[in-house]
Amino acid sequence: MRLPARSYAPLLVLGLLAAVAAAPRAAEPPRSRLERLAWMTGSWVWDSAGARSEEHWMGPVGGLMVGMNRTVRGGRARAFEFLRIRERGDTVAYLSMPNGRGLTEFALKEIGDRRVVFENLEHDFPQRVIYWLGDDGRLHARIEGQMDGQLEGQNWVWKRDAAPPEEPPTRPHE
Repeated sequence: MRLPARSYAPLLVLGLLAAVAAAPRAAEPPRSRLERLAWMTGSWVWDSAGARSEEHWMGPVGGLMVGMNRTVRGGRARAFEFLRIRERGDTVAYLSMPNGRGLTEFALKEIGDRRVVFENLEHDFPQRVIYWLGDDGRLHARIEGQMDGQLEGQNWVWKRDAAPPEEPPTRPHE
């Protein structure tokens, strides 16, 4: 028994759809090393006994992440830092300007899904800058290095800041 030609059209369409569904999909392009640090993006805060530490990171776009840190104690800014993580060609580096002073560069040493280590063994202190995202969703940071033959370090732990940005004070009309 022969089917009319128009009966084959739906079968042909179904066959093509099945072939397309079974075909291997194009792999997602690999993420850059900088894009792997997107977990740092956001506003992070720590409050304790009249002190507040904030760290803010813009997401990785155009080969650059921009960040800043500020510590306020007793109503006065005690420290601040301008931060960048940049990717150029095969290199990724963490660039720090604490309290607006000169730039210090730390090269990428290791990177994982939720942890990154930057290092500059020529720098006095710190020699390493480490960030990781804890299982509790908190952003951790550690700076460490050798001082007088001893490993010294400082740690920070921030939670994601859910508060809306503060409105600047208004000035009365003069």
